[in-house]
Amino acid sequence: MDPRVSEDRVPSYKKVEEKIREIDNTIIIARIYYIFNHLSSTYRFQLIKKNKMCIVEIPKKLLDNLKKDSNSALEQELGDILNLYVQRSECWAEFEK
Repeated sequence: MDPRVSEDRVPSYKKVEEKIREIDNTIIIARIYYIFNHLSSTYRFQLIKKNKMCIVEIPKKLLDNLKKDSNSALEQELGDILNLYVQRSECWAEFEK
């Protein structure tokens, strides 16, 4: 099982939350997991909108770099990743409450 983390342990969490709200302010972040392997590390965000869930993976390196130096190129990259997932209807799956 992937370890669940709280928002205060995620670098640039507020920036991720802000970008998600820019895309669609009805989406909430339900859970965040940290996935570590020898090739790369990512944060997996479970997003909820009404009765659907979408899983978004964001590289740890991007979030670390955003925390160090929040420049427009990094913010654009984050926005592109979020848009790629959130705008695709295939990402959103029904779930039981």
